[in-house]
Amino acid sequence: MKPVAPPRLCACGKIVASGERCQCQIINDRARKARHDRRRPSARQRGYNHEWRKARQEFLKHNPRCAMCGQLANTVDHIIPHKGEDRLFWDKANWQALCAHHHNSAKQREEHRPVQS
Repeated sequence: MKPVAPPRLCACGKIVASGERCQCQIINDRARKARHDRRRPSARQRGYNHEWRKARQEFLKHNPRCAMCGQLANTVDHIIPHKGEDRLFWDKANWQALCAHHHNSAKQREEHRPVQS
């Protein structure tokens, strides 16, 4: 049987069970993400328009499986983040099909990892 870590004390002073997050942390994360989203351009402003939706649908028709796990894909991911650069945005060699799980977790962690020199 795997040992269970003891509860911990949150910065707010509440005791939190092992492996769980304090309600104050959840609220703070939501507020931080909302601030970020208010400053972020809309999906349309970032290039995800009708033309992209058509190209995405066509790409997924020919690449229906997640590049990471082989499950059905529902997202076209830019391997190298385009950061608004049209050449990278539309370069199909820079696209990969991903399932929602891998796009929203593994890929995001990878992109936010500090660059090592």
